Amino acid sequence: MTKRASVGILIVSTILLALIGLFVKPIPQPLEYHNFADQRPWLGVPNAGDVLSNIPFALAGLWGFYLLFTPGKLIFLDRRERWPWVGVAVGLFLTAFGSAYYHLAPDNARLVWDRLPMTIVFMSFVAALIAERIAVPLGLWLWPLLLAVGIYSVFQWQASELRGAGDLRLYAGVQIYAVLVALVMLLVPARYTRTWDLAIVAGWYALAKLLESFDRHIFALDGGLVSGHTLKHLAAAMAGVWLIRMVLKRESLPLV
Repeated sequence: MTKRASVGILIVSTILLALIGLFVKPIPQPLEYHNFADQRPWLGVPNAGDVLSNIPFALAGLWGFYLLFTPGKLIFLDRRERWPWVGVAVGLFLTAFGSAYYHLAPDNARLVWDRLPMTIVFMSFVAALIAERIAVPLGLWLWPLLLAVGIYSVFQWQASELRGAGDLRLYAGVQIYAVLVALVMLLVPARYTRTWDLAIVAGWYALAKLLESFDRHIFALDGGLVSGHTLKHLAAAMAGVWLIRMVLKRESLPLV
């Protein structure tokens, strides 16, 4: 697929997703979402499994910072390409604290601080792909715009909950859009090797969503050893680790 065709598809997809959102009924946040299977404290930490399993996010973010700001560790054909990846590392690091804060006492108010860092990861990742596969200036120009839309989607959901009419449509749409953009970008010729690592990243993230869905089932099956949501954090963190690993190990390809 040519770069021009991919830009056209992204524009059409953006318009279609926005139109679909207008016709979908509001999606409220189920209150039972906050009732996780493993609520055991440990050393005075409430819900310890779901709180402490966020530590790998912080480690992934710190690893990203180290690589991104140590000269010679990573290859970028254009030095400006590193900045959206800095956003990915920042988002991973903050996810550890936002998610831990939420899981200490889960409710809608704290869920905002869980979702904001993840949105930073998604939108920065999308900007990084656009910069690498279409044009660096376009990716850098879209990055703050994507971040603004993502962050707005979280606060828009919070405002809808405060009005008593919770609506997750925009937040869900932002995540769907991030996945859609990533898929389209994979059809554009790459400037670096290891594109297939993105499939592994997607696999870890899909596993995380699956583990999240079977939180209680897993907790019951293993006799209360570990919950699905705790494992979800570990799988999602592995997606972040693999993403950083991809940037570390890849090599530049000849320009066509």
